[in-house]
Amino acid sequence: MPWVESASETFVARHDERDAEDAARVLAQLEHARARLEERFEARPGELAVVLHPSAAQLDAAQPWLPIARRLTAPAARRYVVGWAGERELHVLAPRLLAHRASNVEGSLEMLMLTPSALLARRYVAAGHPPLPPPFRPGRIARWGRWAWLVEGAAQWLSGQTRHVHPAVARRLREGGEPEFPPNRADALLLGGTVFDLLAREEGERACITLARGPHPDGPVRALEIAFPRALRHTERAWRSHLARL
Repeated sequence: MPWVESASETFVARHDERDAEDAARVLAQLEHARARLEERFEARPGELAVVLHPSAAQLDAAQPWLPIARRLTAPAARRYVVGWAGERELHVLAPRLLAHRASNVEGSLEMLMLTPSALLARRYVAAGHPPLPPPFRPGRIARWGRWAWLVEGAAQWLSGQTRHVHPAVARRLREGGEPEFPPNRADALLLGGTVFDLLAREEGERACITLARGPHPDGPVRALEIAFPRALRHTERAWRSHLARL
């Protein structure tokens, strides 16, 4: 099927012609998300396009790093590794394919459908942390491994995915060992948002935005100690209790 383009005020989407209606909905979602993000972030990623891929194979071929990232992600979260944020383009599966990837548990479909907003939020967060990808270079990828919980967690919280993640978190806790704190690279996509969810409950939205914006020159542990004004071990205890409630 031929590729076509659809445009909104600030985005252009490239997609299969049969995905035209879904593309319009994705563009509307991105415009809404961008307006909210620009109220919160000074660093801007610049002009971005979105590419809606009509197959998982095509998405993986467009960014060979994505299959590797999927394998490095905890099994409970792999179905949600469905896109990536490049320097000038957001790549994601077309919504009809996102719907097919959803599990039967509550919130799975909603999580997947919010992926475009999460990818956009990831770009805004990365723009405030210049050494992080994109571009995807070895040094930047290695640094992302240390900061994945912040980048992925902020993107999840800012996009609204945290409202729908609870069943997937429950599966992760049943199937895997005790998660690290802060969440390691394998758990970042699924559990990073729970750190921001806890911070929002305890310190409010402003604290979450400050943590997401960066920069944090003293590293991720110090960033957590500043965000939660107490010893790290007490924050870890509160986070594990938060996970148990979820």
